[in-house]
Amino acid sequence: MEKEIISSRQFMIITLLASIGTAILISPASVTREAKQDAWIAAIISVVLSLLLIKLFITVGKRTPTLTFVEANEKILGRFFGKITSIGFIILSLLSAGELLYFIGIFMKTEVLPETPTMAFAFLFSIIIIYAAFLGIEVFARSAEILFPFFILIFILFVVCISPSVQMENLQPIMEAPAKSLFISMIRLMSIFSFPLVILLMIFPSTVNVHKSAQKGFYIGTILGGIVLIAIITLAILVLGPANTASRTFPSYSLAQRISIGNFLQRIEVIMAAMWLISIYIKTFMFFYAGVIGIAQICKIKNHRPLIFPFGMIILGLSQIIHPSIIHSDIYNRETWPIFSFIFAILLPLVLLLVAKIRKINGN
Repeated sequence: MEKEIISSRQFMIITLLASIGTAILISPASVTREAKQDAWIAAIISVVLSLLLIKLFITVGKRTPTLTFVEANEKILGRFFGKITSIGFIILSLLSAGELLYFIGIFMKTEVLPETPTMAFAFLFSIIIIYAAFLGIEVFARSAEILFPFFILIFILFVVCISPSVQMENLQPIMEAPAKSLFISMIRLMSIFSFPLVILLMIFPSTVNVHKSAQKGFYIGTILGGIVLIAIITLAILVLGPANTASRTFPSYSLAQRISIGNFLQRIEVIMAAMWLISIYIKTFMFFYAGVIGIAQICKIKNHRPLIFPFGMIILGLSQIIHPSIIHSDIYNRETWPIFSFIFAILLPLVLLLVAKIRKINGN
């Protein structure tokens, strides 16, 4: 197959939207549960620390600039150990894609169309993901570029419309949360916000046309995505209050329901849901694409397209069994997911970097 290439600007947009993903839906509750009214402080620290993680990803990518993350595993760790780590990475990718389909289904059923089964939403969204994967990463990157202005426009409209409901006393007292609670909140937010960005090593820097610009795009996309999350978390606390935010399943959607301007502009939360669906689409595609491409590369299959439909059906099935309830999903994201994502987002890149340095694999 002919190698597909995307621009550094497109990569920056993918980074921004992928970093937001489900975080925009569930992170306000998970962060506020521990840090309470200081959740916005935990969010700011998390975004700053995430830049160090991006530095790690860039350093790993520069060691093997023409290879994907799966190929880099085999190149650096050897055929046997490289395949083992790659299989673990692929399993995590496909499980995450299935879980994101579950989130789409449960969100739409809970908040928008309660009479419709979650399977219907997951099925319709999986068709979009499968079709995008068939068209390839170049077409997907262009679609992200088209959706990006709509995302920004809806976000600005959201902030402006909710601003009249802000109550500054909800942030008080400041710095009351203990250090342990802040640390737990930071880890949980990073596990949803920046740990999953390791998936972008499947396209960075091997698929990006200008590597140096893509490195800047990696940082800029993460920073902008972080600003959006900090704004959402802060607004949730300011409008709903820390206790109300922590008790909600989807606080940011509840936030949008509060928009009321002159008793005329009301009930526009479904329009706001478009912002979240755009970011979840980008993140789900990246996990699915990484899984399919990874399997093709491990099995030495030149054309990955025959794998797209069967694995699309697999993630659709996973979306129906991965979580028996929203409570199970909440516990998984708070307690299990941070450990799994830590292994592949921090531990594995550090091991790759160390072994590459020992073996003198420096990207030349």
